[in-house]
Amino acid sequence: MVSFVDEVRLFVRAGHGGNGCVSVRREKFKPLAGPDGGNGGDGGDIVLVADPQVTTLLTYHGRPHRTSPNGQPGMGDNRSGVTGEDVILPVPVGTVVKNEAGEELVDLAEPGMRFVAAQGGQGGLGNAALATNKRKAPGFALLGTPGFEGEIVLELKTIADVALVGFPSAGKSSLIAAMSAARPKIADYPFTTLHPNLGVVEAGDHRFTVADVPGLIEGASEGKGLGLEFLRHVERCSALLHVLDCATLDPGRDPLTDLDVILAELAAYPVPEGQLPLLERPQLVALNKVDVPEAKELADFVKPELEARGYRVFEISTVSHEGLRALGFALGAVVDEERARAAAAPEPERIVIRPRAVNAPEFVVRPEGGSYGTIYRVIGAKPERWVAQTDFANDEAVGYLADRLARLGVEDELVRAGATAGSAVVIGPGAGIVFDWEPTLTSTAELITSPRGTDARFDDGRRATRAERRSDYHDRMDAKAEARAELEREREAGIWSDEDQG
Repeated sequence: MVSFVDEVRLFVRAGHGGNGCVSVRREKFKPLAGPDGGNGGDGGDIVLVADPQVTTLLTYHGRPHRTSPNGQPGMGDNRSGVTGEDVILPVPVGTVVKNEAGEELVDLAEPGMRFVAAQGGQGGLGNAALATNKRKAPGFALLGTPGFEGEIVLELKTIADVALVGFPSAGKSSLIAAMSAARPKIADYPFTTLHPNLGVVEAGDHRFTVADVPGLIEGASEGKGLGLEFLRHVERCSALLHVLDCATLDPGRDPLTDLDVILAELAAYPVPEGQLPLLERPQLVALNKVDVPEAKELADFVKPELEARGYRVFEISTVSHEGLRALGFALGAVVDEERARAAAAPEPERIVIRPRAVNAPEFVVRPEGGSYGTIYRVIGAKPERWVAQTDFANDEAVGYLADRLARLGVEDELVRAGATAGSAVVIGPGAGIVFDWEPTLTSTAELITSPRGTDARFDDGRRATRAERRSDYHDRMDAKAEARAELEREREAGIWSDEDQG
């Protein structure tokens, strides 16, 4: 039996980037003609696309794990690796994508909308791309970075103009079958409808969609019955049609009581911020099954009271089609009014993608205390990516990483944060990459300008004032004068003479 799924947890793993290649070109009479290692290919992305032809998430319920191909490694002769193909996952229009924490990432409410759920890794550069005038033959290449791997939640919320609400077996499925070309399952037991059914209704010049969603019972807003599986699909509808069963044989039930229960559950359901509460939307009432004589009498009896509450009431029969034409025109008029109101409303705020500010820091250095002393953690997209691209088994690659970090200013920030030679430094969140930091010396001048065993970069760098320089000069002159006086006293005492100097 085909089932309906409107919420799944999807485990996605994007492709990893391919490693760069280390290769040296060889020609006749030129055994070492220069590096020619190619770049690695990027990993494939996993992309969600809103497809109007897809109506359920059942495919992903049966196969919740999705992966995309890895990028291929680079090769010699400047041949780059093949880029992994993107994996396109079609989802129904109205799918909301959330992360593991339940935070909404995107609402695919329009056909054709695309969202990269998992981004593939970046391919590493080969040694040909790393060659410079100073590094003519690199003996290393960059590794590919891993692609995103994690869990996302897909939640389907049906998009329709009118939602049919009512108790189980109130005749909602029969009504949508009578008014449209939809053919839902119809039976005389509760919860026959286990998933929303959409039907397109045409009434004169009016054309709109109607959603037949699972039946509602008392306590649905708290999860009883089909609970939120029902109310979630009412969220996006612009109008509600209460379908009341006038021929029910259940004790304690009548159209007015059923309506009160339904209204209470609709009021208890919290809609997302910015949306109109359910009870503030246009509502109509359809008294169903009036083809039964007893039901007709009951409908005539409760209709005046419902109209006194402010509802437009229609007596209908899905068997004889009585009252369906008038109901269709009334729903079409309500839908057109709501569409006109929505068109006149101010446009929703657009998503503005702003580039990173020019002066925004590339990284931050955060000292963290621990049982073994202070650890200095470096957090930033570039340092973390560079570490992932480094082959720590290759000393030249490690040196290249140190040069990149120094040019980015990581060492200067470590000095400002209070790090000293030998301090533990972690790059990235969590365990990260831990190493004992040793300041990089860029020239021998640093050894000359500071005493042995010290580094001038760890001094405060404060320039002496004029008074301090004058005082220092006078101290040196006084010391020299004292030294000359001491020599003169030794000569006068006969300890040494001018002839001894000759």
